[in-house]
Amino acid sequence: MIEGTLTNRIRTLRFLHGEMSQSQLGQRIGVTRQTIAAIETGKYSPSLEAAFRIAHVFGADLQDVFQWAAPPDG
Repeated sequence: MIEGTLTNRIRTLRFLHGEMSQSQLGQRIGVTRQTIAAIETGKYSPSLEAAFRIAHVFGADLQDVFQWAAPPDG
């Protein structure tokens, strides 16, 4: 298994899009507010489909919403 960290800019993007709530984003992509909260905080990785849906809501490319950081070679 490849180790690494998935981070995201969802909270920032929600703020920049009219201070959209977690509930509003969840409704737009078909998940609960709790799921959005867990994705935002990195406690849950979204499915690929959910990730694309989130990016679409913000009119952004996937890599502008989610970033993958592999650990440094050691």
